Amino acid sequence: MPGRIPEKFIDELMARVDIVDVIDRRVPLKKAGKDYKACCPFHEEKTPSFTVSQDKQFYHCFGCGAHGTAIGFLMQYEHLSFPEAVEDLAAAVGLSIPREAQAQAPQAGNTQELFTVLQEADRFYRRQLREHPQAHAAAEYLKSRGLSGEIAAGFGLGYAPEGWDHLLQALGADAGACQALERAGLVVKKDTSGYYDRFRNRVMFPIHDYRGRVVGFGGRVLGAGEPKYLNSPETPVFHKGREIYGLFRAREAIRREQRVVVVEGYMDVVALAQFGIDYSVATLGTATTRDHLERIFRFAPQVIFCFDGDRAGREAAWRALEQALPVLHEGRQVSFLFLPEGEDPDSLVRREGREAFERRLQQAVPLPDYLFRTLAGQVDLGRLDGRARLVELARPLLNRLPSGVLRQMILGRLSEISQVSTEKLSKLLINATKPPLIASQSRPQTGLRPPSLVRQAIALLLQHPGLAKDVSQAERLRELDMPGVPLLMSLLDVVGEQGGAANTASILERFRGSEHQYSLEKLAAWDYPGRQPDVESEFRGAMASLYRAWIKQRTEGLLRKQRLQGLDTEEKKELQGLLAEKHGAGKE
Repeated sequence: MPGRIPEKFIDELMARVDIVDVIDRRVPLKKAGKDYKACCPFHEEKTPSFTVSQDKQFYHCFGCGAHGTAIGFLMQYEHLSFPEAVEDLAAAVGLSIPREAQAQAPQAGNTQELFTVLQEADRFYRRQLREHPQAHAAAEYLKSRGLSGEIAAGFGLGYAPEGWDHLLQALGADAGACQALERAGLVVKKDTSGYYDRFRNRVMFPIHDYRGRVVGFGGRVLGAGEPKYLNSPETPVFHKGREIYGLFRAREAIRREQRVVVVEGYMDVVALAQFGIDYSVATLGTATTRDHLERIFRFAPQVIFCFDGDRAGREAAWRALEQALPVLHEGRQVSFLFLPEGEDPDSLVRREGREAFERRLQQAVPLPDYLFRTLAGQVDLGRLDGRARLVELARPLLNRLPSGVLRQMILGRLSEISQVSTEKLSKLLINATKPPLIASQSRPQTGLRPPSLVRQAIALLLQHPGLAKDVSQAERLRELDMPGVPLLMSLLDVVGEQGGAANTASILERFRGSEHQYSLEKLAAWDYPGRQPDVESEFRGAMASLYRAWIKQRTEGLLRKQRLQGLDTEEKKELQGLLAEKHGAGKE
């Protein structure tokens, strides 16, 4: 794994990036006073409630509550991981990401080297399909599957010749090149010495990431051989649980159709595209993960899983249902299409054609119907204990659903089937401990005064980091026993480290992943009630009040100690000074 990204680099990135430019390239913004507005990209609305603050480098939707930094926006809008979002922003402003050295097992090279060698391998495999003497077997196989040369070229299909070292001879010029090929998952190290090609006598399917870069390959064996399909292993740039075959190529078609078909194999995706169904994708030989679904839902609100109708297909469908439940919010839909026995999307679309296949898609079973159909098949609904068993089976599944209309409607359906009132079901099914809401689901109480003096000080400092220069007595305030003070002190430390480059976004990124992230994001979106205050006066007043609270707390502590065991000379002197300060403050 590569080293973690240094905090100082994130600080610099947040100082260089303009969130208005980042969002405007994806969601056109209009100037509205000192801020910018647009219709929120995270929920349907006709009146713009999505606001971007250039001063704070922070976005906030007053409709759905979505909010965050430029990094957070890319993570939510593009459904990128944190490193991917940082990489995108760094590339846009011409920064190179440094990496902190790992404490153990450092790996030579970097991810850019892997992308380069994977691109070279991609060119090699495609060239072999055109030029290698044995390529006729691969070409005949593709023709037998009904694929045209145009569609094969569109997906970048290639050929790995039979033999142990064709790729090695082409790209493994020295020891360093061989090591890069191994790290990219393209060759395997022998037990003795040397390497051999991982992919041999296979039709090659390049796998692209969200930016269209080749990150791995899938190879379909020609003739007899096992495994039938072989994927690249996990590498620093390739993770099966996150990447989706065909998504980069299909993204515009998916947006156009507002739906995506998820199938099980590479050839299914290519065959469907051959027949004009160019909005299908496939997972990479693994069960569908939540990461897969979040990334797919970024492009369309409707997902149709297409599985074989046999037992294995239904088991895969149920696993997909379980992964889908937690992400079914904001109007998202999931359906399941089960194909006739012995058919897969490739064979069925070639036999029936596009129109018939799309009619099948229209008849896919909605997730709620599939859920209750499956559960009801496990109990006897004619018995009281059978209906009770149904509720128990549904409980852990429905508790995965986010709050919202769909959850209520599914509860209503369960109520009808089980003959238990919705109110009673709600009490039975509510989790005792719910996870904290993510940014896209939260509803920050903007316009309301923070519930404490400390939170007010934190909100003002977070939104106006320059206020930190006026803070005195910070070391004494660290001793104040009051909720939120340690966080306020941490904020002051971060602003001090960042200096004049500090802004709301850079501070928030320092707390990403911490227990304070959610609270700080809410306070970043907080608006002072009524007219815009004199923030400097407000902040000075809040800090002065906190200092008076410390004087009172410290004075009471010393007086208590004086009564119980007496004070030493330094403590007596300190107490006199505090009493004088307290008396002086009372006259102000």
